[in-house]
Amino acid sequence: MKVLLIDDHPLILSALQSVIQGLGDDVTVIGAGSAKAGREALQADSDFDLVLLDLSLGDADGFDVLREFRAQYPALPVVVVSASDRSSDVIHAIDLGAMGFVPKRASNESLFEALHVVMSGGIYVPPMTMGAESAPLKPEGDTVPSVLRVVREQAEAGEVQGHPPLQSLGLTPRQTDVLALLLQGKPNKLIARDLNLSVETVKDHVAAVLRTLNVSSRTQAVLAVSQMTHKGGLNAWRNPTR
Repeated sequence: MKVLLIDDHPLILSALQSVIQGLGDDVTVIGAGSAKAGREALQADSDFDLVLLDLSLGDADGFDVLREFRAQYPALPVVVVSASDRSSDVIHAIDLGAMGFVPKRASNESLFEALHVVMSGGIYVPPMTMGAESAPLKPEGDTVPSVLRVVREQAEAGEVQGHPPLQSLGLTPRQTDVLALLLQGKPNKLIARDLNLSVETVKDHVAAVLRTLNVSSRTQAVLAVSQMTHKGGLNAWRNPTR
């Protein structure tokens, strides 16, 4: 696996490189200390399997870089690794096409889980409370141990306000199929083709799923379901029954 890591903080860049390299001998990590360096790395060699992108870059807005990469390299998964864990930032990143969002203060295990989920074709988001901003990060200094240390937050208990456990949602088998494909980011036309349904029928199923999840958009559905599944991963919903 070949990973491009973009972060303008030298200590964090070095630490994350070491952590990701620890995934296995077949992992190659290329570090880029700016958005410009990241662009140049992809222009020189677009054969990367994954991009890890910091949102706070000195020479560019991370959301703009995410939007740019998703437009230019649509098949290349991008995972945001950010000092922020605000719900609004998570939602915006997923809206722009990020396949995952990992707060920098998360544990190494959470990072590994996120990469596994994304490389398996799923979407990863951190545990958080829907509809509310997460508590701001407390200053921890710039040392590598504090950036990568394990932090146990109340949100990690997996409690999501307003969303019942998946098992109790009462979705029909067909609605479950639609949700599985929706979580893969497929538009209604492709869902209709995959399930051999009309687009209007798919729209009805999508509307019913959103109502059941008590959300108003596909992005909120992704986030809501991720909070109900193990460690924020959506891979359990990736294979709809036919």
